[in-house]
Amino acid sequence: MNPLAAELNSIIENVNPHILEMLSEMGKKLYFPKGILTQSAEAKQKAHKINATIGIAKQNNRVMALPSITALINGIDPDNFLPYASSFGVPELREKWKNALFEKNPSLVGKEISLPVVTGGITHSVSTFSDLWVDAGDTVILPDMMWGNYSMTFGVRNRAKIVQYNTYTPDLKHIDIDSFESTILRESSNNKKIVVLLNFPHNPTGYTLSVDEAKRVSSILIGVAQHGSNVVVGCDDAYFGLFYEQETMKESIFSLLTGADKRLVAVKLDGATKEDYVWGLRTGFVTYGVGVDSNSPIAASGCSCSSSLKKPSLSDLYFALEKKTAGCIRGCVSNASHLSQSLVLKSMEDENYPKYKQEKFDLLKARALAIKEVLKDPVYSDAWDVYPFNSGYFMCIRLKDVDAETLRLHMLDNYGIGLISIGKDNIRVAFSCLEQDQVKLLFDMVLQGVNELRKGN
Repeated sequence: MNPLAAELNSIIENVNPHILEMLSEMGKKLYFPKGILTQSAEAKQKAHKINATIGIAKQNNRVMALPSITALINGIDPDNFLPYASSFGVPELREKWKNALFEKNPSLVGKEISLPVVTGGITHSVSTFSDLWVDAGDTVILPDMMWGNYSMTFGVRNRAKIVQYNTYTPDLKHIDIDSFESTILRESSNNKKIVVLLNFPHNPTGYTLSVDEAKRVSSILIGVAQHGSNVVVGCDDAYFGLFYEQETMKESIFSLLTGADKRLVAVKLDGATKEDYVWGLRTGFVTYGVGVDSNSPIAASGCSCSSSLKKPSLSDLYFALEKKTAGCIRGCVSNASHLSQSLVLKSMEDENYPKYKQEKFDLLKARALAIKEVLKDPVYSDAWDVYPFNSGYFMCIRLKDVDAETLRLHMLDNYGIGLISIGKDNIRVAFSCLEQDQVKLLFDMVLQGVNELRKGN
């Protein structure tokens, strides 16, 4: 093992040995290389006369640039988007995003979390999470209705054993927390470590837990950790903030899990992608929230120890995890887009940023509420049931007697309407793409398509 990886592992083990146990074999071996990157960083600080370290081209002491590129970008200096970004991410953006996490999740106040590490989008965040925490054969617990790419990431890339629970009760009235609980209890009793992926707002059904449901889910996970199981929880918060109903939990469940137990690691996987409507900029984040033994000197003192004679602190543990995460990114894509990070940072610094976000939120909420109003009409009840939805971009219907893929193709070929089929019964509608006046038209035409297939047309 590389000595740098061993040093990081030692820090983690001294603060909380259970976290070292939970890391994958790759996670244990990951480190952030000193080499060229460290030497270049030192030169950036001290090489005032000549700096011949980093592999970029310069001209007249500025980054070398093609006018055909720089002419397209207004308001950002080329030195702030053409050079490589750090594998950790642009420092100002990392700080800005961390501060925003506390603003958006009041339950985090008084807790210590890591500095977010920037990824190339939330899919990259999920993949990085999997690399650090999932070995071949590890149990990853997911709902039976899920974003399809989880199978690729956990099942194919990292060869995990995927175990599923029922997302909803058979009558579609509630999320099936009883199924979730029984699955967690069974798998935690059979495995030293379980990995759980929670995705709210949920893709594909657009549901977010109520406050009471979130408390119950978190208590289940905390309970199995307290009884001796190692628990890694990835919180895929891709659609965070798009909550349309009063009783919906307005925080990430990450805020309830952070610091809850020494055997529980919470990892927030989020980004500007959907929250700020910048899908193609591919700017995501990985943030850690862990606990330590409440009786340990670290928990009591909270001191960050710079001397080798002192025991490493929780801050040191977080920095070790950040280094491993940045090392994973360095070994994969080197770093996330500098231009994208600078654009997101500039947007967040705009004085009208909250106003702009509220305007888009109101549009999406209006579309979701319009769907709810339209689907109250009993004319649709003979054709499908509606999954609960209260957030995000999507909603789903469960067809009663028509095959979902057959209906999808029928609507596409005969009406030019695009939908997503999931399994044999379910159709996903991305209302984020609909104008409000298209809502009734869409469902009326889907109903017409169902009736045509029933008749054999």
